[in-house]
This record gives sequence, structure tokens and C-alpha cells, in this order.
Amino acid sequence: MSSDLWSFALTFYARPGIEAACLRLQQQGADVCLLLCAAWLQQCGVACTPARAAALSELAEPWQREVITPLRQLRQGWREAAGHNEGLRALREQIKSVELQAERQLLERLQEAVDSWLKGETQEDWLTAVAGQHDRDALDLLRVAITHT
Repeated sequence: MSSDLWSFALTFYARPGIEAACLRLQQQGADVCLLLCAAWLQQCGVACTPARAAALSELAEPWQREVITPLRQLRQGWREAAGHNEGLRALREQIKSVELQAERQLLERLQEAVDSWLKGETQEDWLTAVAGQHDRDALDLLRVAITHT
């Protein structure tokens, strides 16, 4: 499992069938960055709640609407013309690169937003669940060791 969302997204998206599935869902209105974040959270074992899903959607929606979608529409709109014009093809590739950078920015923002969910659930909930409230100092030592591995 990748420890950061961007690395996970690159690896996961490259798996057979994942890109096609994500693009089908995108055509139906889904946000691919949110899908990749959700897959990562699922793999990390983070509990999904309606409030958490809403918080991620609220974070992603303006960036998708104002940055990523316009870049994607421009790039897709130039698809046919770029096939006949080398200069336009080069510009289209630059826009594709900027679109990817914008998606990376969104994934980094999403990771920052869920950072406390990851820490809270994997460090405190699991240790408390298996050890109870016995010897808090020993549990704290284990928590610190987990964050430094």
C-alpha cells in the first residue's frame, strides 16, 4: 500500500481496467480524484461516514469546477484539430500536463484533509481496541513508534 495518495493514485490507476472504469464513472458525473481518494481510504481501512464523504466532496468540487474541468474541456475540444496541427498538438499536451498537475494538487489537498482520520483510526483506535486503557505510557510509546516507521 502506498503511504501517500498521489503514489497510490498513480499505481492504482495504471492497473488493468481501472482507468476505463474511472472514465466511465466520470462521464456519469463522478470525480475521478474523489474515486481514487475513496479507494485509498478503503485500502487504508478508514471508516466512511456521510459527514466525511461530504467534507471531501465540498473540498474537491470548487477545484474540479474552476480548474480541472475547464482544462479537460479545452484539451478534449482540441482533440480532433490537434490531429491535423502539430503546434496545436503540442499545446494540447501542455494542457494535459497542467491538468494532471491540477489533479495532483487536488489529491494532495484531499490527503491533507484526511490526515487526522488516518492517524486517529490507525494509531489510537486499533491500539486501544486491542489493549484497552491499560498502561497509557506504553500505548503512547507504541503510537510514537508507529509514526516514525
